[in-house]
Amino acid sequence: MTPPDAATAAFEAQRPRLLRLAYRMLGSVTEAEDAVQDAWLRWRGVEAAIDTPAAYLTRIVTRLCLDRMKSARARRETYVGAWLPEPLMGSTEPEEPEDDLTLTLMLALERLSPLERAAFLLHDVFGVALNEVAGTLGREPAAVRQLAVRARRHVQAARPRYAVDPGEAERIAAAFFAASRDGDTQALGRMLADDVVLRSDGGGRVIAFRNPIVGSARVLRLYAGLRRKHGLAPPRLLRPVWIDGLPGFVSADRGGILQTTALAIEEGRIAAIYVTRNPDKLGHVVRMLEAG
Repeated sequence: MTPPDAATAAFEAQRPRLLRLAYRMLGSVTEAEDAVQDAWLRWRGVEAAIDTPAAYLTRIVTRLCLDRMKSARARRETYVGAWLPEPLMGSTEPEEPEDDLTLTLMLALERLSPLERAAFLLHDVFGVALNEVAGTLGREPAAVRQLAVRARRHVQAARPRYAVDPGEAERIAAAFFAASRDGDTQALGRMLADDVVLRSDGGGRVIAFRNPIVGSARVLRLYAGLRRKHGLAPPRLLRPVWIDGLPGFVSADRGGILQTTALAIEEGRIAAIYVTRNPDKLGHVVRMLEAG
């Protein structure tokens, strides 16, 4: 029988990759951690008989995520307002190929069926062989190939056309926070693309815009209106961060509510603004701030 310490070491070696896979499948840090923990419990019962831990654990986590996606999609139907993935803090450069999926691409994945999403992530992003993906999904390889092709078409349309220099992206994020805090519509206007879209996720727990705000004129009116509100302190910048591959920041708004803001930048201008305010999605952000 495999010694307990060796079995634990084999699982822990796979944990970071399993968490990345589960997060990309579910769009939730918390649910990803739960799925990987469930995989650990299953692993503890069979590890002695498994020759390829990576393949086995990838298959188990994928199937656990597919089961969770059924209930997640049902919850989305009654979700209040816009839904955004839980913000995942990261660095400017992806450490692994699968980390190249930005928040914008994560939203594109939401338009796929669960099987399309799994096929695309496993084959195109995590590099799992087509036959292994077919075994995991219980489909023929030809069917899985078609699932991946359909998913690829959706995702390709959402990929940025031009790479953004990390230093320039961070400069724009810092300037955006300062201008939005001060209600400087002239500075904001120079930063926003004409067709910029703002999405705000409060989940019905805190105030947020239920529908996307589309167009620079409407977004500028929004920030100008926030600045005119009386009796509230200006928002506070808590930390500049990268969120799902996009530059952004963690802040406390004028009412003291924690939020994250991520910016999609195209050709030097802000094309999309993603604001997550739902406290249910920010627990790991609180822990990050507390850890310093």
